[in-house]
Amino acid sequence: MRMYDILIKKRNGGALSDAEIRFLVKGFTEGRIPDYQMASFLMAVWFRGMTKEETVSLTLAMAESGGKLDLSGIKGIKVDKHSTGGVGDKTTLIIGPILASLQVPVAKMSGRGLGHTGGTIDKLESIPGFCTSIATDVFIRNVNQIHFALAGQTADLAPADKKIYALRDVTGTVDSDALIASSIMSKKIASGADAIVLDVKCGTGGFMKTPAEAERLAELMVEIGRLAGRKTVAVISDMNEPLGRMVGNSLEVVEAVEILSGAGDGRLRELCIQLAAEMLLLSGRLGGEEEKDQRKQAVDMVTDAIVSRRALHKFAEFVEAQGGDPDYIRNPDRFEKASYVVPVPAVKSGRLTACDAEEVGMTSLILGAGRSRKDEAVDFSAGIELRKKLGDTVQEGETMAYLYTNRKDVIPEAISRFQKAYTIENREFEPEKVIKKIIS
Repeated sequence: MRMYDILIKKRNGGALSDAEIRFLVKGFTEGRIPDYQMASFLMAVWFRGMTKEETVSLTLAMAESGGKLDLSGIKGIKVDKHSTGGVGDKTTLIIGPILASLQVPVAKMSGRGLGHTGGTIDKLESIPGFCTSIATDVFIRNVNQIHFALAGQTADLAPADKKIYALRDVTGTVDSDALIASSIMSKKIASGADAIVLDVKCGTGGFMKTPAEAERLAELMVEIGRLAGRKTVAVISDMNEPLGRMVGNSLEVVEAVEILSGAGDGRLRELCIQLAAEMLLLSGRLGGEEEKDQRKQAVDMVTDAIVSRRALHKFAEFVEAQGGDPDYIRNPDRFEKASYVVPVPAVKSGRLTACDAEEVGMTSLILGAGRSRKDEAVDFSAGIELRKKLGDTVQEGETMAYLYTNRKDVIPEAISRFQKAYTIENREFEPEKVIKKIIS
Protein backbone atom coordinates (compact mmCIF):
# COMPACT_ATOMS: atom_id res chain seq x y z
CA MET A 1 0.00 0.00 0.00
CA ARG A 2 1.36 3.43 -0.97
CA MET A 3 0.33 6.90 0.22
CA TYR A 4 0.68 8.17 -3.37
CA ASP A 5 -2.05 5.78 -4.59
CA ILE A 6 -4.33 6.80 -1.70
CA LEU A 7 -3.88 10.49 -2.59
CA ILE A 8 -4.74 9.90 -6.26
CA LYS A 9 -7.81 7.85 -5.31
CA LYS A 10 -9.17 10.54 -2.97
CA ARG A 11 -8.23 13.34 -5.39
CA ASN A 12 -10.38 11.63 -8.03
CA GLY A 13 -13.34 11.33 -5.65
CA GLY A 14 -12.96 7.69 -4.71
CA ALA A 15 -14.00 6.27 -1.33
CA LEU A 16 -11.10 4.92 0.71
CA SER A 17 -11.26 1.55 2.42
CA ASP A 18 -10.91 1.11 6.16
CA ALA A 19 -7.47 -0.43 5.60
CA GLU A 20 -6.30 2.54 3.52
CA ILE A 21 -7.46 5.06 6.12
CA ARG A 22 -5.83 3.14 8.96
CA PHE A 23 -2.61 2.92 6.91
CA LEU A 24 -2.39 6.69 6.44
CA VAL A 25 -3.34 7.56 10.05
CA LYS A 26 -0.86 5.07 11.52
CA GLY A 27 1.88 6.09 9.09
CA PHE A 28 1.44 9.79 9.78
CA THR A 29 1.29 9.33 13.56
CA GLU A 30 4.51 7.30 13.51
CA GLY A 31 6.28 9.80 11.24
CA ARG A 32 6.58 7.57 8.15
CA ILE A 33 4.17 9.71 6.11
CA PRO A 34 5.45 13.29 5.77
CA ASP A 35 3.47 16.46 6.48
CA TYR A 36 3.26 17.42 2.80
CA GLN A 37 1.48 14.19 1.87
CA MET A 38 -0.97 14.43 4.78
CA ALA A 39 -1.60 18.10 3.86
CA SER A 40 -2.40 16.95 0.32
CA PHE A 41 -4.81 14.34 1.70
CA LEU A 42 -6.56 16.92 3.88
CA MET A 43 -7.04 19.28 0.94
CA ALA A 44 -8.43 16.41 -1.16
CA VAL A 45 -10.91 15.65 1.65
CA TRP A 46 -11.84 19.34 1.85
CA PHE A 47 -12.71 19.37 -1.85
CA ARG A 48 -14.11 15.84 -2.29
CA GLY A 49 -15.57 15.12 1.15
CA MET A 50 -15.84 11.71 2.78
CA THR A 51 -18.60 9.14 3.01
CA LYS A 52 -20.04 8.33 6.45
CA GLU A 53 -18.20 5.01 6.35
CA GLU A 54 -14.90 6.77 5.58
CA THR A 55 -15.51 9.28 8.37
CA VAL A 56 -16.20 6.49 10.87
CA SER A 57 -12.99 4.70 9.80
CA LEU A 58 -11.01 7.94 10.19
CA THR A 59 -12.58 8.59 13.59
CA LEU A 60 -11.80 5.10 14.92
CA ALA A 61 -8.28 5.11 13.47
CA MET A 62 -7.52 8.42 15.23
CA ALA A 63 -9.14 7.20 18.47
CA GLU A 64 -6.93 4.10 18.38
CA SER A 65 -3.73 5.98 17.45
CA GLY A 66 -2.64 6.22 21.10
CA GLY A 67 -3.74 5.15 24.54
CA LYS A 68 -7.40 4.86 25.45
CA LEU A 69 -8.78 5.76 28.84
CA ASP A 70 -9.97 2.54 30.48
CA LEU A 71 -13.07 3.44 32.48
CA SER A 72 -14.19 -0.15 33.05
CA GLY A 73 -13.58 0.36 36.76
CA ILE A 74 -16.39 2.92 36.91
CA LYS A 75 -19.81 1.54 37.76
CA GLY A 76 -22.69 2.37 35.44
CA ILE A 77 -23.02 3.96 32.01
CA LYS A 78 -20.48 6.77 31.56
CA VAL A 79 -22.08 9.73 29.77
CA ASP A 80 -19.89 12.50 28.37
CA LYS A 81 -20.79 15.95 27.05
CA HIS A 82 -18.92 17.91 24.42
CA SER A 83 -19.46 21.49 23.31
CA THR A 84 -18.18 22.70 19.96
CA GLY A 85 -17.04 25.90 21.68
CA GLY A 86 -18.47 29.31 22.39
CA VAL A 87 -18.32 32.42 24.54
CA GLY A 88 -19.36 32.22 28.19
CA ASP A 89 -19.99 28.47 27.94
CA LYS A 90 -19.71 27.19 31.52
CA THR A 91 -22.24 24.36 31.12
CA THR A 92 -19.84 21.62 32.31
CA LEU A 93 -19.48 23.39 35.68
CA ILE A 94 -23.24 23.19 36.11
CA ILE A 95 -24.16 19.89 34.44
CA GLY A 96 -21.45 17.79 36.10
CA PRO A 97 -22.62 18.51 39.66
CA ILE A 98 -26.29 18.08 38.67
CA LEU A 99 -25.73 14.59 37.26
CA ALA A 100 -23.38 13.63 40.10
CA SER A 101 -26.10 14.57 42.60
CA LEU A 102 -28.37 12.14 40.70
CA GLN A 103 -25.65 9.45 40.97
CA VAL A 104 -24.93 9.44 37.23
CA PRO A 105 -21.15 8.92 36.70
CA VAL A 106 -19.50 11.81 34.83
CA ALA A 107 -15.88 11.17 33.82
CA LYS A 108 -14.90 14.32 31.96
CA MET A 109 -11.86 15.18 29.86
CA SER A 110 -11.65 18.90 29.14
CA GLY A 111 -9.26 21.41 27.61
CA ARG A 112 -7.95 24.92 28.02
CA GLY A 113 -9.20 27.98 26.20
CA LEU A 114 -7.63 29.25 22.99
CA GLY A 115 -8.70 32.29 20.97
CA HIS A 116 -12.21 33.61 21.59
CA THR A 117 -13.45 30.46 23.37
CA GLY A 118 -12.88 29.73 27.05
CA GLY A 119 -11.64 26.47 28.52
CA THR A 120 -13.23 24.50 31.35
CA ILE A 121 -9.86 23.72 32.92
CA ASP A 122 -8.94 27.42 33.10
CA LYS A 123 -12.23 28.17 34.81
CA LEU A 124 -11.79 25.46 37.42
CA GLU A 125 -8.15 26.36 38.04
CA SER A 126 -9.30 29.84 39.07
CA ILE A 127 -10.38 28.06 42.29
CA PRO A 128 -7.27 28.06 44.55
CA GLY A 129 -5.72 24.59 44.79
CA PHE A 130 -7.90 22.93 42.15
CA CYS A 131 -5.91 20.31 40.21
CA THR A 132 -6.82 18.65 36.92
CA SER A 133 -3.60 16.59 36.68
CA ILE A 134 -4.79 13.60 38.67
CA ALA A 135 -3.75 9.94 38.37
CA THR A 136 -6.10 7.59 36.55
CA ASP A 137 -6.81 5.54 39.69
CA VAL A 138 -7.72 8.69 41.63
CA PHE A 139 -9.88 9.85 38.71
CA ILE A 140 -11.80 6.55 38.67
CA ARG A 141 -12.08 6.48 42.49
CA ASN A 142 -13.54 10.00 42.52
CA VAL A 143 -16.13 9.11 39.87
CA ASN A 144 -17.19 6.02 41.83
CA GLN A 145 -17.38 7.90 45.15
CA ILE A 146 -18.49 11.41 44.12
CA HIS A 147 -19.82 10.57 40.62
CA PHE A 148 -17.86 13.43 39.01
CA ALA A 149 -14.19 13.92 38.11
CA LEU A 150 -12.55 16.16 35.53
CA ALA A 151 -9.04 16.04 34.10
CA GLY A 152 -7.04 17.46 31.22
CA GLN A 153 -6.60 15.42 28.06
CA THR A 154 -3.46 13.29 28.27
CA ALA A 155 -0.78 13.61 25.59
CA ASP A 156 -1.22 10.04 24.33
CA LEU A 157 -5.00 10.35 23.91
CA ALA A 158 -5.76 10.39 20.15
CA PRO A 159 -2.31 11.76 19.18
CA ALA A 160 -3.17 11.47 15.48
CA ASP A 161 -5.87 14.09 15.95
CA LYS A 162 -3.39 16.49 17.54
CA LYS A 163 -0.95 16.12 14.63
CA ILE A 164 -3.64 16.30 11.97
CA TYR A 165 -5.32 19.35 13.53
CA ALA A 166 -1.99 21.22 13.58
CA LEU A 167 -1.81 20.72 9.79
CA ARG A 168 -5.45 21.64 9.23
CA ASP A 169 -4.87 24.88 11.10
CA VAL A 170 -2.17 26.02 8.63
CA THR A 171 -3.52 24.56 5.38
CA GLY A 172 -7.02 26.07 5.29
CA THR A 173 -8.77 22.74 5.87
CA VAL A 174 -10.32 23.32 9.31
CA ASP A 175 -13.87 23.82 8.03
CA SER A 176 -14.55 20.33 6.69
CA ASP A 177 -17.50 18.48 8.22
CA ALA A 178 -15.75 15.11 8.02
CA LEU A 179 -12.55 16.43 9.60
CA ILE A 180 -14.38 18.36 12.33
CA ALA A 181 -16.60 15.39 13.20
CA SER A 182 -13.75 12.85 13.26
CA SER A 183 -11.62 15.18 15.41
CA ILE A 184 -14.33 15.64 18.03
CA MET A 185 -15.60 12.07 18.08
CA SER A 186 -12.15 10.43 18.11
CA LYS A 187 -11.34 12.18 21.39
CA LYS A 188 -14.72 11.30 22.91
CA ILE A 189 -14.36 7.64 21.97
CA ALA A 190 -10.75 7.49 23.22
CA SER A 191 -11.92 9.06 26.47
CA GLY A 192 -13.95 5.95 27.25
CA ALA A 193 -17.50 7.34 27.11
CA ASP A 194 -20.39 4.88 26.71
CA ALA A 195 -22.79 7.61 25.59
CA ILE A 196 -22.24 11.15 24.33
CA VAL A 197 -24.30 14.35 24.34
CA LEU A 198 -23.06 16.95 21.87
CA ASP A 199 -23.78 20.66 22.32
CA VAL A 200 -23.36 22.02 18.79
CA LYS A 201 -23.12 25.81 18.91
CA CYS A 202 -24.63 27.84 16.09
CA GLY A 203 -24.15 31.56 15.47
CA THR A 204 -21.61 34.38 15.52
CA GLY A 205 -19.72 32.96 18.51
CA GLY A 206 -19.71 29.34 17.34
CA PHE A 207 -17.66 27.55 14.73
CA MET A 208 -20.81 26.73 12.74
CA LYS A 209 -22.38 30.03 11.79
CA THR A 210 -25.73 28.93 10.30
CA PRO A 211 -28.42 26.47 11.48
CA ALA A 212 -27.94 24.42 8.30
CA GLU A 213 -24.19 24.03 8.96
CA ALA A 214 -24.80 23.11 12.61
CA GLU A 215 -27.50 20.57 11.75
CA ARG A 216 -25.35 18.93 9.08
CA LEU A 217 -22.42 18.54 11.49
CA ALA A 218 -24.67 17.35 14.33
CA GLU A 219 -26.30 14.66 12.19
CA LEU A 220 -22.90 13.43 11.00
CA MET A 221 -21.50 13.17 14.55
CA VAL A 222 -24.62 11.39 15.82
CA GLU A 223 -24.31 8.90 12.96
CA ILE A 224 -20.59 8.37 13.70
CA GLY A 225 -21.44 7.74 17.34
CA ARG A 226 -24.11 5.21 16.37
CA LEU A 227 -21.85 3.36 13.92
CA ALA A 228 -19.08 3.34 16.54
CA GLY A 229 -21.43 1.75 19.07
CA ARG A 230 -21.99 4.85 21.22
CA LYS A 231 -25.43 6.21 22.07
CA THR A 232 -25.22 9.81 20.86
CA VAL A 233 -27.53 12.83 20.98
CA ALA A 234 -26.86 16.33 19.66
CA VAL A 235 -28.43 19.54 20.92
CA ILE A 236 -28.09 22.50 18.56
CA SER A 237 -27.93 25.67 20.67
CA ASP A 238 -27.75 29.39 19.95
CA MET A 239 -24.42 31.22 20.12
CA ASN A 240 -25.43 34.56 18.58
CA GLU A 241 -24.57 36.15 21.91
CA PRO A 242 -22.52 34.98 24.92
CA LEU A 243 -24.11 32.24 27.01
CA GLY A 244 -25.10 33.70 30.38
CA ARG A 245 -24.05 37.07 31.71
CA MET A 246 -20.39 36.38 32.60
CA VAL A 247 -17.37 35.84 30.33
CA GLY A 248 -14.08 35.01 32.04
CA ASN A 249 -12.69 32.32 34.30
CA SER A 250 -13.54 33.03 37.96
CA LEU A 251 -16.50 35.14 36.80
CA GLU A 252 -17.99 32.07 35.11
CA VAL A 253 -17.46 29.93 38.21
CA VAL A 254 -19.42 32.55 40.18
CA GLU A 255 -22.21 32.38 37.59
CA ALA A 256 -22.25 28.58 37.75
CA VAL A 257 -22.76 28.86 41.51
CA GLU A 258 -25.65 31.27 40.88
CA ILE A 259 -27.37 28.79 38.56
CA LEU A 260 -26.85 25.91 41.00
CA SER A 261 -28.34 28.14 43.71
CA GLY A 262 -31.55 28.47 41.69
CA ALA A 263 -30.89 31.98 40.33
CA GLY A 264 -29.01 33.40 37.35
CA ASP A 265 -29.52 33.79 33.61
CA GLY A 266 -32.63 32.08 32.19
CA ARG A 267 -31.12 31.03 28.85
CA LEU A 268 -28.10 29.45 30.52
CA ARG A 269 -30.30 27.64 33.01
CA GLU A 270 -32.62 26.35 30.24
CA LEU A 271 -29.74 24.94 28.18
CA CYS A 272 -28.09 23.29 31.19
CA ILE A 273 -31.35 21.63 32.23
CA GLN A 274 -31.88 20.28 28.71
CA LEU A 275 -28.32 19.00 28.31
CA ALA A 276 -28.38 17.38 31.76
CA ALA A 277 -31.77 15.79 30.99
CA GLU A 278 -30.41 14.32 27.73
CA MET A 279 -27.43 12.88 29.61
CA LEU A 280 -29.72 11.46 32.29
CA LEU A 281 -31.85 9.79 29.60
CA LEU A 282 -28.75 8.15 28.05
CA SER A 283 -27.54 6.95 31.46
CA GLY A 284 -30.18 4.22 31.56
CA ARG A 285 -31.44 5.40 34.95
CA LEU A 286 -34.97 5.90 33.63
CA GLY A 287 -37.00 3.08 32.22
CA GLY A 288 -40.46 1.77 31.47
CA GLU A 289 -42.19 4.98 30.44
CA GLU A 290 -42.85 6.38 26.99
CA GLU A 291 -40.09 8.63 25.63
CA LYS A 292 -42.20 11.75 26.22
CA ASP A 293 -42.80 10.76 29.85
CA GLN A 294 -39.13 9.88 30.34
CA ARG A 295 -38.07 13.28 29.04
CA LYS A 296 -40.43 15.07 31.43
CA GLN A 297 -39.21 12.90 34.30
CA ALA A 298 -35.58 13.70 33.43
CA VAL A 299 -36.25 17.45 33.32
CA ASP A 300 -38.10 17.26 36.66
CA MET A 301 -35.25 15.34 38.31
CA VAL A 302 -32.63 17.77 37.01
CA THR A 303 -34.68 20.78 38.10
CA ASP A 304 -35.15 19.31 41.57
CA ALA A 305 -31.39 18.77 41.89
CA ILE A 306 -30.99 22.53 41.43
CA VAL A 307 -33.92 23.67 43.57
CA SER A 308 -32.94 21.40 46.46
CA ARG A 309 -29.32 22.64 46.20
CA ARG A 310 -28.05 19.06 46.12
CA ALA A 311 -26.14 19.90 42.94
CA LEU A 312 -24.54 22.95 44.59
CA HIS A 313 -23.34 20.82 47.52
CA LYS A 314 -21.99 18.28 45.01
CA PHE A 315 -20.04 21.05 43.24
CA ALA A 316 -18.28 21.93 46.51
CA GLU A 317 -17.60 18.23 47.18
CA PHE A 318 -16.14 17.77 43.68
CA VAL A 319 -13.88 20.83 44.07
CA GLU A 320 -12.57 19.60 47.42
CA ALA A 321 -11.87 16.11 46.04
CA GLN A 322 -9.56 17.64 43.43
CA GLY A 323 -7.62 19.80 45.87
CA GLY A 324 -9.61 23.02 45.52
CA ASP A 325 -10.92 25.17 48.35
CA PRO A 326 -14.68 24.43 48.56
CA ASP A 327 -15.28 27.66 50.47
CA TYR A 328 -14.98 29.50 47.14
CA ILE A 329 -18.12 27.66 46.04
CA ARG A 330 -19.94 28.38 49.29
CA ASN A 331 -18.69 31.99 49.37
CA PRO A 332 -17.86 33.08 45.79
CA ASP A 333 -17.17 36.65 46.99
CA ARG A 334 -13.76 35.27 48.02
CA PHE A 335 -12.53 35.23 44.41
CA GLU A 336 -9.85 37.84 43.75
CA LYS A 337 -11.21 40.95 42.02
CA ALA A 338 -9.58 42.68 39.05
CA SER A 339 -7.86 46.00 39.69
CA TYR A 340 -10.02 47.83 37.14
CA VAL A 341 -13.79 47.49 36.72
CA VAL A 342 -14.82 49.71 33.80
CA PRO A 343 -18.38 50.42 32.58
CA VAL A 344 -19.06 50.30 28.83
CA PRO A 345 -21.66 52.90 27.74
CA ALA A 346 -24.09 52.42 24.87
CA VAL A 347 -23.11 54.60 21.89
CA LYS A 348 -26.77 55.45 21.10
CA SER A 349 -30.34 54.69 22.15
CA GLY A 350 -32.33 51.80 20.71
CA ARG A 351 -32.69 48.02 20.92
CA LEU A 352 -29.86 45.46 20.79
CA THR A 353 -30.59 43.53 17.60
CA ALA A 354 -27.30 41.74 16.83
CA CYS A 355 -24.11 40.67 18.56
CA ASP A 356 -20.82 39.44 17.18
CA ALA A 357 -20.22 37.01 20.03
CA GLU A 358 -16.77 36.12 18.73
CA GLU A 359 -15.75 39.78 19.11
CA VAL A 360 -17.04 39.75 22.70
CA GLY A 361 -14.84 36.71 23.29
CA MET A 362 -11.86 38.49 21.75
CA THR A 363 -12.54 41.49 23.98
CA SER A 364 -12.34 39.17 26.98
CA LEU A 365 -9.07 37.77 25.62
CA ILE A 366 -7.34 41.16 25.39
CA LEU A 367 -8.54 41.96 28.92
CA GLY A 368 -6.44 38.96 29.99
CA ALA A 369 -9.06 36.21 30.35
CA GLY A 370 -7.97 34.25 27.28
CA ARG A 371 -4.87 33.26 25.35
CA SER A 372 -3.75 33.65 21.75
CA ARG A 373 -1.00 31.02 22.18
CA LYS A 374 -1.25 27.67 23.95
CA ASP A 375 1.59 28.53 26.34
CA GLU A 376 0.17 31.93 27.33
CA ALA A 377 -0.98 32.49 30.94
CA VAL A 378 -4.49 33.73 31.69
CA ASP A 379 -5.70 36.22 34.28
CA PHE A 380 -8.37 34.39 36.28
CA SER A 381 -10.02 37.63 37.47
CA ALA A 382 -10.35 39.24 34.02
CA GLY A 383 -13.48 39.16 31.88
CA ILE A 384 -16.82 40.79 31.16
CA GLU A 385 -20.07 41.15 33.09
CA LEU A 386 -22.96 41.68 30.66
CA ARG A 387 -25.77 43.96 31.79
CA LYS A 388 -27.77 43.88 28.55
CA LYS A 389 -28.87 41.04 26.27
CA LEU A 390 -30.19 40.88 22.71
CA GLY A 391 -33.72 42.30 22.59
CA ASP A 392 -33.11 44.74 25.46
CA THR A 393 -33.46 48.49 24.97
CA VAL A 394 -30.68 50.88 25.96
CA GLN A 395 -30.33 54.63 26.32
CA GLU A 396 -27.28 56.45 25.01
CA GLY A 397 -24.65 56.39 27.75
CA GLU A 398 -26.35 53.59 29.69
CA THR A 399 -24.01 50.84 30.94
CA MET A 400 -24.12 47.77 28.70
CA ALA A 401 -21.40 45.82 30.50
CA TYR A 402 -18.52 46.01 32.95
CA LEU A 403 -14.99 45.08 31.89
CA TYR A 404 -12.72 43.44 34.47
CA THR A 405 -8.96 43.65 33.93
CA ASN A 406 -5.55 44.20 35.48
CA ARG A 407 -4.23 45.69 32.22
CA LYS A 408 -4.89 49.42 32.28
CA ASP A 409 -3.37 49.97 28.83
CA VAL A 410 -5.92 47.76 26.99
CA ILE A 411 -9.04 49.42 28.40
CA PRO A 412 -9.67 51.92 25.52
CA GLU A 413 -9.30 49.18 22.89
CA ALA A 414 -11.52 46.80 24.86
CA ILE A 415 -14.30 49.38 25.23
CA SER A 416 -14.23 50.17 21.51
CA ARG A 417 -14.16 46.53 20.50
CA PHE A 418 -17.09 45.62 22.77
CA GLN A 419 -19.20 48.54 21.53
CA LYS A 420 -18.59 47.58 17.90
CA ALA A 421 -19.69 43.99 18.62
CA TYR A 422 -23.31 45.11 19.15
CA THR A 423 -25.85 46.53 16.70
CA ILE A 424 -28.35 49.04 18.14
CA GLU A 425 -31.46 49.80 16.05
CA ASN A 426 -34.88 51.37 16.50
CA ARG A 427 -37.02 48.34 15.64
CA GLU A 428 -38.75 45.38 17.23
CA PHE A 429 -36.54 42.34 17.73
CA GLU A 430 -37.02 38.87 19.19
CA PRO A 431 -33.81 36.97 20.14
CA GLU A 432 -33.27 33.38 19.00
CA LYS A 433 -34.36 30.54 21.25
CA VAL A 434 -31.39 29.04 23.06
CA ILE A 435 -32.26 25.48 21.98
CA LYS A 436 -32.81 25.16 18.24
CA LYS A 437 -33.11 21.40 17.72
CA ILE A 438 -32.37 18.03 19.29
CA ILE A 439 -31.03 15.25 17.03
CA SER A 440 -30.98 11.66 18.23
